[in-house]
Amino acid sequence: MMYSILRQLDKRLPFATVSAHCDIPCKIYDPITAQVAALSVIRLTDLLLELDTGTPLSLNQQAQLSRLVREKEIHAEKVKAEVRVIWGDYFKAAQFDVFEDTHALVHNIMLAGSACKQHIDRQKCESLLQLVNQFAGYFWQSKGVATKTATCPYPPSMPVLYPDL
Repeated sequence: MMYSILRQLDKRLPFATVSAHCDIPCKIYDPITAQVAALSVIRLTDLLLELDTGTPLSLNQQAQLSRLVREKEIHAEKVKAEVRVIWGDYFKAAQFDVFEDTHALVHNIMLAGSACKQHIDRQKCESLLQLVNQFAGYFWQSKGVATKTATCPYPPSMPVLYPDL
């Protein structure tokens, strides 16, 4: 109904047409969101593994299990989405010429993200973070920004590639 009203209004008083060539305002890209999501996948996996005591789970533990699995999958999907936006909107021919394996790297991130959703395996999660850190390295290098690796100051205390500002 709302669409019909707006369409009729547009016929009488035409709206200005706008368009954009990307999902977010130009030059506002940062792989840190994907990196934090990958760290979250590791942390959630650690919490899931802590539930595996070999004894049946209580009702509260079952509820916690459900929440942890859901959040792990949401964050793994967020990694994939954030990387897709930067790969699809920021990376152009100039970056692909320098970082020739970018397509393969992004594909591997997609596969690793899916593996993290499908399994409760810390090594798969660590692999996802390593791939996302590599992608972040390409991104920052393409902008001429030096990087450093530091251990994140919260669980899971894993190495993250940061811009050295």
